[in-house]
Order: sequence, then C-alpha cells, then structure tokens
Amino acid sequence: MTEEKEKNPEIVGFACSFCTFKASEMAGSLRMKYPDGIKLIQVPCSSRVDPAFVIKAILDGADGAFVAGCHPGDCHFIKGNYFTRRKIAALKEMFDAFSMKDKLRLFWVSAAEARRFVEKVTAMYGDIKEKKNAG
Repeated sequence: MTEEKEKNPEIVGFACSFCTFKASEMAGSLRMKYPDGIKLIQVPCSSRVDPAFVIKAILDGADGAFVAGCHPGDCHFIKGNYFTRRKIAALKEMFDAFSMKDKLRLFWVSAAEARRFVEKVTAMYGDIKEKKNAG
C-alpha cells in the first residue's frame, strides 16, 4: 500500500492595506476559509511592492506570489495601482522568459469583496497545487 502525499504549495501575497488586506480580514471575520499555504504581507499600497520582493519570495521557496490592490481608479494614492499594473506586466514578461509566468498573479480586490479575495487566492492555490503535484 502506497501512501500518496500531496505537496501543498506556499504562496506569498502582497496585499494593499486599504483594500485587499481589509478583504482578507473580512473573510476571516465571516469565517470564510482559504488555504493555509497563503501567506499575506500587508503593504501600504500595491505600488510599494518592489519586483525584487516578488523575485526574492520565489527564490526563497515560495511556489507562487501575488500582488493585490484596490481596483484601478480606487487607489488611495490616486495612481498607485496603475504603477503596479505596469510593474507586474514587466515582471510577468521576465517570468515568462523562465517559464514561470504562472507563479505570479495580479488581482484587484476592494475591502468589501471578501468572497472575491477567497475565490482568487483559492483558485491560484488550486492551479499551483495541481501543477506541483503533476510533475
């Protein structure tokens, strides 16, 4: 009898303190569950996430990383998420050169969207887990 042990991924998330981090707190308050392998780092704005932080997370063993912030146009710092969008697009191109494009995601979640937060992180976790256990 063989015991099949699934590998659970570790995902580092950089969450805007005004929107996405509040959504994660609301998800907790509402007792919504999301995978244990999601580790959130609260940042003042998604635009404050240096691409080097994402690269370091991946190089230090994270199976994936995401940056999440306010919806475009709703940023408390006016244009922060527009800067984020450009940075992450450039980083995704770099990750694509190393066939790691799937390890990075960017999504927008407002403070009132706890369900959306849970859906996004659970979907990312599931995709990465499926690929990790396939090979």
